[in-house]
Amino acid sequence: MNDRQFLQDIKDGKISIDEGLIHLKNSNYTDLGFAKIDFDRKKRRKLPEVIFAQSKENEHLLKIFQLFCDKKENILATRMRKEQYDFLKDKVENLIYDEISMTARVEFEKIEKFGSIAICCGGTSDIRVCEEARITAEFFGVNVMTFYDIGVSAIRRLLDNIDKIREANVIIAVAGMEGALATVIAGLCDKPIIAVPTSVGYGAAFSGLSPLLTMINSCAEGINVVNIDNGYGAAYNAVQINALIEKI
Repeated sequence: MNDRQFLQDIKDGKISIDEGLIHLKNSNYTDLGFAKIDFDRKKRRKLPEVIFAQSKENEHLLKIFQLFCDKKENILATRMRKEQYDFLKDKVENLIYDEISMTARVEFEKIEKFGSIAICCGGTSDIRVCEEARITAEFFGVNVMTFYDIGVSAIRRLLDNIDKIREANVIIAVAGMEGALATVIAGLCDKPIIAVPTSVGYGAAFSGLSPLLTMINSCAEGINVVNIDNGYGAAYNAVQINALIEKI
């Protein structure tokens, strides 16, 4: 429930003044014992808390989802395994799961779309990370264009799409192997680049360390680098930049 709806419910008598005071007193976070859910984060940072599902117990995830659903708050969880979803799917109404991105979400309130992000990746093996970024950005309300499998080994694929990529406010460049894609895009575009190294590659790629170092050491200006496989973090940053541009 957003602030406007909360105040409207008090005005309409759906929530009593005493209930409203309790709500305000407990608005910072809700303590579940095993987790303290930060519902106040949206007020502080303009974006709500997102749940990192990896390593969480099924019962803990269920209680977290139930809490969000009871409050009619949109919820997104990342890094959710299929077996975790199988446990939740009959217990959480309207749960949407995407196996490629390993994300799960429930949406009560549709967010009006704004801004633009172009998500590009070197190869099809990088798509899981791209899809985590895409779903995150769309969950937060930003328009997304995707350009997959346009890596530097066949540069024509990138050049054929570069005009469309340039239309975005922010570009997310996802690549494994040696991670050169972000540098090439940065040399062709005047937009902020968020580079995501992936763990895709053979032995000397060191599970993403090689592209990470390539991106950090790029000679092309304007590249910001997030952690290995961190599509969520790239999307979050891209959404924040769009919000500044659009003055949200």
